[in-house]
Amino acid sequence: MKTKEEIMRIFEAFDLTGSYRAAAELVGVDHHTVRRYVEVRSRGSDPTLRRRRTRMIDAFMPKVEEMIERSSGRIGAHKVHEKISAMGFTGTSRTTRRAVAAVRASFHAGHRVSHPWVPEPGLWLQWDWGDGPEIARHKSWLWCAWLGWSRFRVVVPVLDKTLPAMARCLDVALRRIGGAPTYVLTAASGDSAEHQTWTPEIGHHYGLIMKTCVTEDAQPTARSEQAARVAARDLVPTDVHAHLASSYRSLGELEAACDAFAAEVNARPLREAPCRPVEALVDETRWLRPLPGELATECVSP
Repeated sequence: MKTKEEIMRIFEAFDLTGSYRAAAELVGVDHHTVRRYVEVRSRGSDPTLRRRRTRMIDAFMPKVEEMIERSSGRIGAHKVHEKISAMGFTGTSRTTRRAVAAVRASFHAGHRVSHPWVPEPGLWLQWDWGDGPEIARHKSWLWCAWLGWSRFRVVVPVLDKTLPAMARCLDVALRRIGGAPTYVLTAASGDSAEHQTWTPEIGHHYGLIMKTCVTEDAQPTARSEQAARVAARDLVPTDVHAHLASSYRSLGELEAACDAFAAEVNARPLREAPCRPVEALVDETRWLRPLPGELATECVSP
């Protein structure tokens, strides 16, 4: 890369002679170099700007920045490398250490970069309610959940939205996926918020951080809201309803239909993912924490 003064001399020589070779002889460079800089100038670009080479880790920098932000700069480079490697990074640990050092220095200097949560193995499970079909003329609801990284889905039908029903749905979902992530996220707005409030004991029982985000409160819960918008779009309710009948004779029949739907979508290839959710879950399971033996009844007491 030439200095700015050298580039300006190349332009001066070319503008004087109008010839790549003549300009090259005047300034003592190769005529191909003169041509390259002149063509950059003719495109309206700044030829004095150094073009940074694309790095293998560039696609993972939002996740590196997010982990530095969430840990207040305390996460180690080895842990960052372990996590982004699970997400598909194939570079060396040395590359990761350099990236972490640069992001950490920027963080401690007070430079903050806001990113939505990028899915990583074992980070979060999100859920939302969907309207379910009738069961012997009684209303039902669908508790729809997915793992953010593997896209693995679980659909559990219930007859009410009480706290014990929600706790049972969470327990079923966690046992279906084979462990507990770090966060469980959902969104609530208006009157529905009271139906989606967890007691702290439920999260403590599984070692989870439970978060309910009121959508009108945009600033404090921006990251969680980003996940909640995905849930509203991808989970509820159109693709579930397309596979269900309008009514069922028993809850058991509806549960079987929901299980069949989940098995189908979890085995379906995704455009945005390299493998099917059921395959990705195998990799994500090792990032999930073990579950306790049974759901403690005191966790769901009203």
